[in-house]
Order: sequence, then C-alpha cells, then structure tokens
Amino acid sequence: MDISALNARGLVLIGCGRMGGALLDGWLRNGLEPHAVHVVDPNARPELSQIGISVNGKLPQSPAVLVIAVKPQMMSGVLPQLSGFGAGTLVLSVAAGVTIAAYEAAFPTSPIVRSMPNTPAAIGQGITAIIGNAKAGEAEMDLAESLLSAVGRVVRLEAEEQMDAVTALSGSGPAYVFHMIEAMAAAGEAEGLSPELALALARATVAGAGALAVHADEDPAKLRENVTSPGGTTAAGLSRLMDAETGLPPLMRRTIAAAAERGRELGK
Repeated sequence: MDISALNARGLVLIGCGRMGGALLDGWLRNGLEPHAVHVVDPNARPELSQIGISVNGKLPQSPAVLVIAVKPQMMSGVLPQLSGFGAGTLVLSVAAGVTIAAYEAAFPTSPIVRSMPNTPAAIGQGITAIIGNAKAGEAEMDLAESLLSAVGRVVRLEAEEQMDAVTALSGSGPAYVFHMIEAMAAAGEAEGLSPELALALARATVAGAGALAVHADEDPAKLRENVTSPGGTTAAGLSRLMDAETGLPPLMRRTIAAAAERGRELGK
C-alpha cells in the first residue's frame, strides 16, 4: 500500500458500518494517518472525530481513493451525491449486487474496482474478490488489492459475471456457517448436552476444522476421509449428511443458487 500517497491526497470512505469500519480499522493499523481519512456516515462512531478523522465534513476534490461501503439498497440515493470525482481518483466499491456499469454512469472518467469482502474481515480473516473496469490498470488494481488485504486475502476475478457466485459463496457464506453452528449445537443439546456445552463444542469444532482446512496440505475431501473410520460414528453421520437427494450437497447447491440469483436481481 502506498501510504505516503494516501496520506498526501486523502481517502474518502462513504459508509462506516461493519464492513467500512473493519476496513478503516485495518488501514489505520497499517499506517494510514487519521487526518487523511474523510468519513461520510450519519451514524459514524464518535471516536473517529476524536482521533482526527474528518466526519461528515468537506471532502477533498481529488482524493487518491473513494471507497463506497453502503448497503446496495442505498446506492441509488448515494451515487448522485458523489459527482465530481474524476480520473485521478480510484473508486472502490464493497457493495453487493451493484455493477461496474452503475458506477461508470456516476463516474464516467474514473478507474473503478468492484469488490466483495466478507464479515471475517472484522478480525482480519476475510477474503475479498475484485474486478476492475477498463480504466483500472495494474496500478489501480494493485492499490485496491493492497487496501483490501488489510482485512484478509484478496483474489482477482476474470469477469464481472463471476461476482454473483462470489457473493453467494464467500460474501453470504459466513451466515451459512453460523447457522451450521446453531444447528450442530441444537443437535448436541438434543442428545443430552447442556446448551452451553453444545454451543462451545460446535463453535470450537467449526473454528478448528476451518483452520485445518486452510493450513493443511490436503484438500477437504482427504481431510474428511482422514476423520472417517469405516463403520464408525463419523461414517454413520456422513451417510445422512452426504445423501445425494436430502443431504448437504444438494441443499448447499440450492442455497448458493438462491443467493446468486438474488445478487443478479440486485444488479438489474
């Protein structure tokens, strides 16, 4: 990240909720000076002003980066208020479903990078996919990647059409995992565990398995096989979970398809 350029020209952040706030915290940890940040959010955290960040004040005419982190439903009302930023400002979006074309209509001369982070960004464990428009060259893509890597891993897409699948898989995916924890805990409770113990076991199991899946050299299928003894308890459970008609694979396929379709609807 070219901190010196950002500190000199400034960064504008539109929306400082969970995702915008997580990104801002990551940038500050990585050396972005508070005086270089301009936040626009009617519900911004009070401490932002206290550390020297400009909140809902006058914006610089040509900041290095304009980051738009509002909910997609608010975008039609926000974009018309942001005219005036030109080719010298990178426009970086973190809103689901809003297409590059929508941003190009508002910023016709600007390099634009559309991104899709997810909520583990709040603890620096997110993953974000990015795609740029024709005006976003390697320097702009590198800057966007550098900014977003403050909260986790960044991957680049080959085409914008992939963004709906990314949103459905990794953007919405944490909610699926949280619900799985809920379901595992409820099942443990039904087998006689206390609610507190069942939840503690479910949380730690998902967290540990996820960490192992990330750091192990083997793929998830091999890791699953390593846990599964023929005729054992894991095999008995997996016989239900892996059922081709009623198990997790067809359910997950329908889940991600529904989320991807909703993403396409939001982009219309």
